[in-house]
Amino acid sequence: MERIRESRAGAVTSDALVPARLANTVPPGAVPATTVTTSTVSGDLIEQLRVLEEMKSAITALQARVVVAFDLAQRAEQAEAGVPASEHGQGVAAQVALARRESPNRGSRLLGFAKALVLEMPRTLAALRSGQLNEWRATLLVKETACLSVEDRCAVDEELAPDAGTFEGKGDRAIVAAAKAAAYRRDPRSVAGRAARAASERTVSLRPAPDTMTYLTALLPVAQGVAVYAALTRAADSARAIGGGVFGGNVESNGDVVVRSRGQVMADTLVERITGTPGGVSGINLDLVMTDRTLFQGDSEPARLKGYGIVPSEWGRELLALGPAGSSSPQFDSGRAVAEPQAAPAGQAAPDQEFTVWLRRLYTAPGTGELLATDSKARLFTGRLRRFVETRDDTCRTPYCDAPIRHIDHVVSWHSGGKTNLSNAAGLCEACNHTKEHPGWNTRSVHAGVHTLEITTPTGHTYQSKAPPLPGHQPSRT
Repeated sequence: MERIRESRAGAVTSDALVPARLANTVPPGAVPATTVTTSTVSGDLIEQLRVLEEMKSAITALQARVVVAFDLAQRAEQAEAGVPASEHGQGVAAQVALARRESPNRGSRLLGFAKALVLEMPRTLAALRSGQLNEWRATLLVKETACLSVEDRCAVDEELAPDAGTFEGKGDRAIVAAAKAAAYRRDPRSVAGRAARAASERTVSLRPAPDTMTYLTALLPVAQGVAVYAALTRAADSARAIGGGVFGGNVESNGDVVVRSRGQVMADTLVERITGTPGGVSGINLDLVMTDRTLFQGDSEPARLKGYGIVPSEWGRELLALGPAGSSSPQFDSGRAVAEPQAAPAGQAAPDQEFTVWLRRLYTAPGTGELLATDSKARLFTGRLRRFVETRDDTCRTPYCDAPIRHIDHVVSWHSGGKTNLSNAAGLCEACNHTKEHPGWNTRSVHAGVHTLEITTPTGHTYQSKAPPLPGHQPSRT
């Protein structure tokens, strides 16, 4: 093993040692890195890291200038095409996102970042171009001055003078603090107003975490956030008091008590109070897609949970109360799975004799894994066609956008003769569905085995999006 590691390390080192002319390349206007006096491999590698980092910053600055030029060109072309002035610039952020292989939301932020740097913060742009600031720290300066007028923002940019080495050796906190102080000196009312408007941005979001966990995040006004946290803390302290010095525990089937930590009690209390159920699942619709082999035969093929992604097969079976290997034998009643009664352990209450799990059978093409049909006996929800598309597409079908599906819309619009069927349907987030209606955008279905969309932007560039593979199917590699 050690020999393998050494050989791999040697290969990596060989690949990293680029010609000296690249190592000595410095972006225009960049501050040359400190000369390495000792000619060693380690010294050369550090020198290359420094130069490459400066090149990254210079490229970011150039990208910002290109984005602003593209925005101006698009607005001019839209004006020539007779597009109303109020609609000039629509679709620009989406095209920037596709070109940079980013989500539409990220594309909007990149567009705003570029405009602020090029049009309002020239000294910050110069610092980015010379490598004195990286993209993230330039973003912090743009963010902290967003509430100011153009004139005040330019004045703050001049006061901080990032291109003069003001932030050399400074960390993120120091940069944010300096920007906040300068912004407040220029326009304290706007800074205070931004804090007052922040309450309107309160929201709750969900994003995946490793090991079948998720981050449920709430952005709240400080008073409400403190109140929620205090209530959960009191619940944990009460559980500890009742448990005689330990936090409330769960009793397993063998009689053992599993002691929960403070954080676990707070998390369990949050779920119970929000959903009204200790486990948080009863009465809530969870779309879990798995193969029949995984469900009934203990196969290891992973499943897919809507809104989260891939989950282990054993976790999926346990969620359905079927045990690690399908130990409970479910029966079927009009598409509903009913667990067979099991004897309760001595001294414990009998478990629920029935749990409501509706099963829909999905049929796929053997070769491509294309979702073909769904079981007509699944009558729990209306609008089976919509559910079919949501299951097939999983998230927004725009390339690089993994936002939740909000709209099911025609690929070829209905007023253009598009039919309401599976091949002409696509699941999209709200923003992407509106973007494709802008002038110059075109979407069509491509017959490629798996449902594939081809998106053409106003500049004539095309991007393809294939429906994600369902559990149990491995996409072929060509």
